Amino acid sequence: MASAESKRLQSDHIEMILYGRPGCHLCDDVEEHIRRLAKEFPITYKVVDITLDMRLEEKYMFTIPVVEINGLEAFVSVDSVVAEEELRLYLQQKMGKCE
Repeated sequence: MASAESKRLQSDHIEMILYGRPGCHLCDDVEEHIRRLAKEFPITYKVVDITLDMRLEEKYMFTIPVVEINGLEAFVSVDSVVAEEELRLYLQQKMGKCE
């Protein structure tokens, strides 16, 4: 039996949240990756400005951009920022569409 996590990641629709802040060029880069991938995958996404929520700012101030996929923190930028190809591969694997 698949776990709840697996079920959420293998859905036919992908909801993504990009946590960032204005003026963050890395956040802008990741948003552009997501826009391009939305042409390949059934993605809806939103960008959340962490500076508008003290709790989010405290949580993510040193790790943005952060990408959440279907409610799970998939990529947190501690040592590096997620690349488009890395994000594409992750989505292909989780949706069972590896080539």
